[in-house]
Amino acid sequence: MREAEIRKALERHHTASYGWALHCCDGNPGEAEDVLQMAYLEVLDGKARFAGRSRFRTWLFSVIRNTAAGQRRKRHLRAALLLRRAEELPQRRPTEPVDRVLDHGTRQQRLRQALDALPRRQREVLLLTFYHDMTIAAASETLGISLGSGRTHYHRGKERLRAILDANMDGYESH
Repeated sequence: MREAEIRKALERHHTASYGWALHCCDGNPGEAEDVLQMAYLEVLDGKARFAGRSRFRTWLFSVIRNTAAGQRRKRHLRAALLLRRAEELPQRRPTEPVDRVLDHGTRQQRLRQALDALPRRQREVLLLTFYHDMTIAAASETLGISLGSGRTHYHRGKERLRAILDANMDGYESH
């Protein structure tokens, strides 16, 4: 693809790409914006090349996922280094944790919590198929897993999500 075509494709998929980056960054908007910008730069600089073996969006989501994973690795490495340095400092009295009040009254929040309770792979397959309108095959390719594995994660994820939501609704109605 030529650069002009790539730019148009990136613009066309920007909203969905941001949503996927947001998921890959555990809901952190600032980090998602950074990851998306880095992924776009990789694409535009030619570090990530579209070979045409899949749909552009499927390939782009893979680039975003890999970029987010790289950032996560860097963040964990930095945290480990900071922890090592912190252990070398004199011990201080820990601060009290801040309580967070969450509103569990909306369906969207209950659904998000139920999705978060799923294993990561099941959650990713469901998000790609339901929220990003991908087929199971495209979601599997994006995640770098076989189609059979993608189907298994899809079906198990749906069953588990339904069970979690049913259990949450039972507890919600009894209050």
